[in-house]
Amino acid sequence: MKFILAIDQGTSSTKSLIFDEQGQAVAKGSENLHTHYFGDGFVEQEPEVIYQNVLASVAKCLQDFTGKGHETTAITGIGISNQRETFVVWDKSGKPLHNAVVWQCKRSVQICEELKQQGLSQLVNAKTGLVIDPYFSATKLIWLNQNNEAVKNAIAKGEACFGTVDTWLLYKMTNGKSYATDYTNASRTLLFNLHSLEWDEELINAFGLTGIQLPEVESSAAVFGETTLGGLFAQPVPVAAMIGDSHAAAFGEGCFEAGTAKATLGTGCSILMNIGDKPVQSKNGMVTTICWSIDGRIDYALEGVIVSCGATIEWLKNELSLFGDSKETEAMATAVADNGGVYLIPAFSGLGSPHWQMDRKASIEGISFGTTKNHIVRAALESIPYQIKDVMSAMQADATVNLKSININGGISGNRFVMQMIADLLQINITRSAVADASALGAAFLAGLGTGLFNGLDRLKASIAVDTTYQPNAETKLQDFYQQWQTIIQHS
Repeated sequence: MKFILAIDQGTSSTKSLIFDEQGQAVAKGSENLHTHYFGDGFVEQEPEVIYQNVLASVAKCLQDFTGKGHETTAITGIGISNQRETFVVWDKSGKPLHNAVVWQCKRSVQICEELKQQGLSQLVNAKTGLVIDPYFSATKLIWLNQNNEAVKNAIAKGEACFGTVDTWLLYKMTNGKSYATDYTNASRTLLFNLHSLEWDEELINAFGLTGIQLPEVESSAAVFGETTLGGLFAQPVPVAAMIGDSHAAAFGEGCFEAGTAKATLGTGCSILMNIGDKPVQSKNGMVTTICWSIDGRIDYALEGVIVSCGATIEWLKNELSLFGDSKETEAMATAVADNGGVYLIPAFSGLGSPHWQMDRKASIEGISFGTTKNHIVRAALESIPYQIKDVMSAMQADATVNLKSININGGISGNRFVMQMIADLLQINITRSAVADASALGAAFLAGLGTGLFNGLDRLKASIAVDTTYQPNAETKLQDFYQQWQTIIQHS
């Protein structure tokens, strides 16, 4: 038997899984990752801590693997999926010039406004498929260039290396020998041209970033380098895939044809719908991105970015102490007949697609003396399907293909109240993957394709198991609740 190691480096933890030739997970290790939250919406992680976190996670996974009687020499490739948009800037000696700036960080709100006032919105959207927003990497890189002398001087001298987390990990794993990324991660930076499939010099110069060093861009399934992972392997193992985590989940969920979609319900939520081999420019608040790529093929996607999903539930738990475990929320939501007129607008870090109101603050609407904590919890859970409905409606207005299927993964996909409400709102069957770690599976699939362990997309599709299918109920009252949600969003 041969195996693939998949490293899923996320915002709050790194998960490492080992998959066999049938695409089944046989070992797992996980390590929590600390994030620094500062005032004014600054969010950072320490680059070296991210790398050590990965090594610790892999070590746990390998211990589980060998404990079951397997040999590490049977691992023939490594696939990496990573938190997107988070980036590191380091000098030519490999020393970080600043902490990693996390995708959630809002330090560049004012810079985004200035870029828009300069009339760059249309140019950026046409070239990158994205919108000018703090969510994407380049605006925060501009902030560093304007506010950090070390970064500014290194960029001016052409000695600053920029990389999303996949690039940073690859650089560290290969002791600086490999400096590369894949098309999906490149397409999240605001610096990459979707049409030429190259870094865009016009945008780099317009952003004042002339001199920044950028990694080589490869297919998601490619041999990026070799690593022993700091001695965890006796012999070097090829890094055979790198891909952004949401894109990896789309691949792991089998979004191999136009019209297939996935939603990852994590800290935030990314909804990706495969639109085929040509990019489509959105007119309804979506972003256009690269879905995934293999040798000789690039598939594009429309994406809706929801900023607060699981983060909303965590806030209720940690700050309001409304429950002790998020698993309690399903019973709390169903303990009341409806939301009691209460709506929670989860704009803790602004609202993403399709609204893009990044300076908006969170609010709870419709509270009365009759409101209980169950109503507030239910309103928080309902905000997830409502936001998904917002995105899917906009996506359908943009797309040249009809939605064929939607697969949902991530921690909140275990909440039956949320899942059924999504099916009822969208009036379509939705499926929950039997694989909890879809991003890791997608990275493993791609690495397996790159090393020859897996043969063809049809073979991969057949190996993807469905855990649960939710069928929609004809719920007219729910549509009325959704109309009230839209009214609050538009007019508050």
